[in-house]
Amino acid sequence: MADTSPKPTLPDRLTDAAFRVVLALARALPYERRVPLAGWIVSRLVAPLAGWRRRIRENLALVCPDLPPGEVRRLVRAVPDNVGRTMIELYSGDDFLARVRDLPIAGPGAGALAAAHAAGRPVILATGHFGNYDVARAALIARGYRVGALYRPMKNPLFNAHYLDAISTIGTPLFPRGKPGMAAMVRFLKSGGMLGLLMDQHMRHGAATTFFGHTAFTATSAADLALRYGAEIVPVYGVRRADGINFDIVTEAPIPRTDPETMTQAINDSLERIARWHMDQWFWIHRRWK
Repeated sequence: MADTSPKPTLPDRLTDAAFRVVLALARALPYERRVPLAGWIVSRLVAPLAGWRRRIRENLALVCPDLPPGEVRRLVRAVPDNVGRTMIELYSGDDFLARVRDLPIAGPGAGALAAAHAAGRPVILATGHFGNYDVARAALIARGYRVGALYRPMKNPLFNAHYLDAISTIGTPLFPRGKPGMAAMVRFLKSGGMLGLLMDQHMRHGAATTFFGHTAFTATSAADLALRYGAEIVPVYGVRRADGINFDIVTEAPIPRTDPETMTQAINDSLERIARWHMDQWFWIHRRWK
């Protein structure tokens, strides 16, 4: 069969080479220095070049127009800093796992997760690009929970290969978006697995829900799967502490079973609540409102 995978372009190769250099430099440092350094590099160097600062300002102006200018300036720096920290954490393998594997699972959803695990019932772990979204997955897997995740392959095939390797170190199975990945994901969920889904990306054909008071088209897939296969939806977040390198795992009560649009809006509302409490930890770089 012919190889139909995308071939890396010259920009792909240059971007990947630059990333590998930064990664090698950061990995040479102790974890406590590595994480803040990666945050600084992304905040101070990558974000201006990538146009992230402008996009953060635009998103905040749209949905939080009353934010004081000083807070906007803080978020323009702090949001990419969290992105950089998350990136290097995911590439830190055993160092990252050692930090998060024994974290308590707090909040009203913790009991539901434990009960579902004991009974072998399926659960959808609804989260978003907030804090570090793989903290809860790592901690649950370390407890013996069967946790898989859906991921979107990167456009840069070189970057995608080592990114997939990095997040696989945290745990498997991982399911790529697309028909083959979806089929395997459904089989895993039906078998009683727990499935992590990032719910905060713009989906052109999604439901016209709201997020921060503005229309944000959102996939109803979590609710559709939950209703079809009898799974609970539990919102789960890895919240970065003030020290910048440690976390709390916070859960909310399971989403009530109603209809796909109502359940999807409840997921959005959950993420909005925690994002409002920790504005610098949500991925304001997203083109969430279109």
